[in-house]
Amino acid sequence: MSRPHFLTNASFPRTRMRRTRQTEWSRRMVRENHLSVDDLVWPVFVLEGENRRAPVASMPEVERYSVDLLVDAVGEAYELGIPAVELFPYTDPALKTSCAKEAYNKDNLVCRATRAIKDKYPDMGVITDIALDPYNSDGHDGLVVDGVVLNDETIEVLCKQAINQAEAGCDIVAPSDMMDGRMGAIRDALDAAGYQNVQTMSYAAKYASAFYGPFRDAVGSSTALGQGDKKTYQMDPANTDEALREVSLDVAEGADMFMIKPGMPYLDIVHRIKESFGAPVAVYHVSGEYSMLKAAVQNGWLDNDRAVLESLMCFKRAGADIIFTYCAVEAAKLLQQ
Repeated sequence: MSRPHFLTNASFPRTRMRRTRQTEWSRRMVRENHLSVDDLVWPVFVLEGENRRAPVASMPEVERYSVDLLVDAVGEAYELGIPAVELFPYTDPALKTSCAKEAYNKDNLVCRATRAIKDKYPDMGVITDIALDPYNSDGHDGLVVDGVVLNDETIEVLCKQAINQAEAGCDIVAPSDMMDGRMGAIRDALDAAGYQNVQTMSYAAKYASAFYGPFRDAVGSSTALGQGDKKTYQMDPANTDEALREVSLDVAEGADMFMIKPGMPYLDIVHRIKESFGAPVAVYHVSGEYSMLKAAVQNGWLDNDRAVLESLMCFKRAGADIIFTYCAVEAAKLLQQ
């Protein structure tokens, strides 16, 4: 093709942004962000029984595992190099009470799963959720009296729950409840009980999002919550400055790392937190995001492999150090290719 007559300068344009895009090796060489298996955490669901697995209807390809099968599944993640898993229980409804006492039962599902994983794979990181919704007959993350979610009374139970999980052998406790002041109280409780080396990951900016529905199905809290919502303690999706205030409080209370949840609709929050604090930032690629992606794949609207890796790369680009995703195992396999 001949050069347009008006381009008389043979060097026009001097700066060609496409030069470094011409070959795969050049694109790799100038790539600004890199996604690796080291960035991934796999959230997994555990249920009662033996040799049991149950699909989560609203989360394609996601299953709940009994403890014995969970250990096998975690073994695959371990062999792929995934650093850690986070455990979420599907609690027998008969064990759910208004005081959420199953949360600090030393032989509850999470404790048994933690012990089983650490016995078989001691070098696999185990993260445990600190919140009462899997155990609470109201479906809320805190204790409820006369329709009000109590803050300080809930924290007392959360501290017992954190110590219980630390005794079982978890490496990181991750409070997702959004009660005010809980990070400092949990840190003090862990230290007093001799668990100074157990890390804390604060769900510091957890929004009252529409994207959690499939997760609530997976842990069995959606029925108990019913038409209720969590807007009195989770953050308003319209707010950004408030997220910085939340993280600053948790920094002062001794949290080791910070979670932003949900993920992709909140990349601006991830970026602001990372830029403002320079601390380890995690992001949760939540159930609703995951299910939307998989539904589009099932309908032939998206290429699964490309969409999965691009979605996770978006989190890295925004500033996340750690990515919680139900795609962790398949992403780890894709990254090996």
